Amino acid sequence: MNTNPSPSPREPQQAAEAARELIELLEVLWERGRDMVSATPVSASQLRVLYSLDREEGISLRTLGDLLGSAPPSVSRMCDRLEALGFVQRLPSPVSRRQLELHLTVHGKGYLRELRAQREKALLAVIADMSPASRKALLRGLTGFHEAVEQSGPTSVSGPRTPLRDVSSA
Repeated sequence: MNTNPSPSPREPQQAAEAARELIELLEVLWERGRDMVSATPVSASQLRVLYSLDREEGISLRTLGDLLGSAPPSVSRMCDRLEALGFVQRLPSPVSRRQLELHLTVHGKGYLRELRAQREKALLAVIADMSPASRKALLRGLTGFHEAVEQSGPTSVSGPRTPLRDVSSA
């Protein structure tokens, strides 16, 4: 006998609304983390560049533009600003003298490391207040969401994906 009632037709809409609200709350936490890391925080677009370079070290401006879905001039300007901050450097490609590779600097890698640590600290503080059953449910839900994203293969999500870690001990 099936003990699970059939899902409501409105269930996907309710899940999407809950996810949107959660994302909005995470954005607030993320901003706090970004403000704590540097006196000159980068914009959300520039942060996407840093994440992309962290995953795809040594890519070209063209490839970066494709990953971000942005035009080459705007990607170039973002990289100019990140280079001025000391987060990114352009190096000649060993394959072609006409092409440049983009790399995170030690300063850029440190910024991302500190940003991720601040954000994880904020998440752990919230997760610690959850019951063990809620943490397990969160992990199950996030794992299912992650798998669905991987199966749908959106172009906005690229690079190697890391599995979700067990948050039940947090």
